[in-house]
Amino acid sequence: MALGDAYVSVMTTAGLNLIQQALSIYDSDLRLVICNRPFQEMFNLPVEHTMPGAEFAETIRLLAQRGEYGEITDIEDMVRLRVEQARAFIPHYMERTRPDGSTISVEGSPLPTGGWVTVYTDISRVKTQESLLRARSAELSDKVFAYAEELAAKNRELAATITALEEMKRQLTETEARTRLTTEMMPAHIAHVNRRGVYTFSNRRLNAVMPGRPSNIVGQPISVVLGEQIHQAIRPNLDQAFSGSASVVEFTAEESGRRIRTALTPDRAPSGELQGVYILSMDVTEETQARSALQQTRRREMAAQLTSGLAHDFSNLLTIVLGSQSRLKRFDLPEGAHDLVAATLSAAQRGGALLNRIADITTSREWRALPTNLSALLSDLETLAFPALSPEVRFEIINEIPDKFVLLDSGMVQDALLNLILNARDALDGAGQIQITVSSVQETWVDFTVADTGPGFSEVALEHALEPFFTTKGGEGSGLGLAMVYDMAKLAGGRVRVTNAPEGGAQVSLRVPLRVANASPVPGLILLVEDSDDIRASVREMITAMGHAVIEATSVTEALTLLAEVPEITQVLSDISLEGEQTGLDLALHLKRANVLTCLMTSLPTDHTLHLEARLISPVLHKPFTSAELSAHLTRFESST
Repeated sequence: MALGDAYVSVMTTAGLNLIQQALSIYDSDLRLVICNRPFQEMFNLPVEHTMPGAEFAETIRLLAQRGEYGEITDIEDMVRLRVEQARAFIPHYMERTRPDGSTISVEGSPLPTGGWVTVYTDISRVKTQESLLRARSAELSDKVFAYAEELAAKNRELAATITALEEMKRQLTETEARTRLTTEMMPAHIAHVNRRGVYTFSNRRLNAVMPGRPSNIVGQPISVVLGEQIHQAIRPNLDQAFSGSASVVEFTAEESGRRIRTALTPDRAPSGELQGVYILSMDVTEETQARSALQQTRRREMAAQLTSGLAHDFSNLLTIVLGSQSRLKRFDLPEGAHDLVAATLSAAQRGGALLNRIADITTSREWRALPTNLSALLSDLETLAFPALSPEVRFEIINEIPDKFVLLDSGMVQDALLNLILNARDALDGAGQIQITVSSVQETWVDFTVADTGPGFSEVALEHALEPFFTTKGGEGSGLGLAMVYDMAKLAGGRVRVTNAPEGGAQVSLRVPLRVANASPVPGLILLVEDSDDIRASVREMITAMGHAVIEATSVTEALTLLAEVPEITQVLSDISLEGEQTGLDLALHLKRANVLTCLMTSLPTDHTLHLEARLISPVLHKPFTSAELSAHLTRFESST
């Protein structure tokens, strides 16, 4: 049934239920088409006798057995006679007294397309009034008689009004229940506050979106429920909504580390008066992480385009300088000239090293997350850092999540932490303490915090420390160390925060998304979707070597068919480019709604539109890839967000 037909059917049923009389419509095959609620209530019919398709004969038989038509010797003969009369139906009107003493009128009319409609009216009160009036007609005056008629009309009007109100109440109750269920199913917090900033409605999702906040909040002020930090973050937009303008704001809930997007919509009465604000809040942490990583990748690509030509020319110039100075060293130079040549060579070599550092930042890099044992990573880090620290420097690592395997690019993380350790060592000037603390934030982020007991950051350094080429080491520093750490964090979808510890010393916090992984993949049935026979065979061998079973498809249509027929499929690995018009993105979007774990793979360049879109909805493996990289992406991980 089309949406319009369903709507008309609901409206028709609601309208018939408002009629005081009982009504039934049977088709030419003597099957029920529709009836209203008074029909069911008048004859106290079971539900099966009021459903479309119910047989006329069965209903007559039930009523006869109950004595509705008085004493009947042969019920089956009576039913047969009624059916024959119905098949030769002609318009009629009759009144009869029911077993309970009430009187009803029965009026039937045939329909042009076959079948008939019958209206049953309870006229017991009218009959009683007529009897009384006839009995006392000699005693009643014209005025009393008119009053009685008016009173009867008012009673009928009141009864109709009560019926309408009861039907409206029932529909409102059903609508409210559906609305409540819908709001509870949505992965967002939906609420309403009045002009005093007090919640008048809320689903029970606030705690899921903003951990640490209560769920039962109706009747409480928004400033108390959200807390000072969150309330201050949305207050300008809330005031804007109260002034009549809708707005959207994004902020980070410091308590949980989650990124929240909140939409605020004014609530206007029919008169136009503002009576409150509707608030919808969603957790967009993962979206923000993906967006941040994508933006950083694009910035790197732009920087690479801008610097590659300059770096090439500068490298050529440095090569000429180095060659010229090397030849000068072989000449018989005046006193002091050799020192100048050595200084020039040193500066040119430092320029070459600087070009290499710039290349590290601008060349294409990807965050390749693999299941990583944090304890092993930190142990390796300690081994790498120890030779660079003097005996007077105490080095300590505190790991608050030692037993977890997490998805990290261990090489990038180690490089960033080593960079921070060496910066801290230089700040200590030979003696002090360096401490690394690893902790989780609301099962959403993992924080690597490097703190030292040195003099801390100056006000200028706090403001500019993450900018490329900013350094406080004079000629000894390139100013690219913290910039590389910042670049790594952004590639991961995280951030870097530079502060001074309350007890003194510098503190740098590197935050990346926390994705908990199993120590090893759980064997399962993998659906491999790839249209190249050679690639499909190669990837299949990798997957089966990991202990998984594999079934294969070459198009989105074939993959969806297999998913419908084989419920044992645990994961899907699909190429972006497939047979047919649909791509792997179409498949991934469909499976995301069905909550099926999906990974995409492609050989498209990282700046291709499909590649960029794919990274927003699914992990993406870039071809070619190794078995270890494939294993990491097939590892079934569960995100705390």
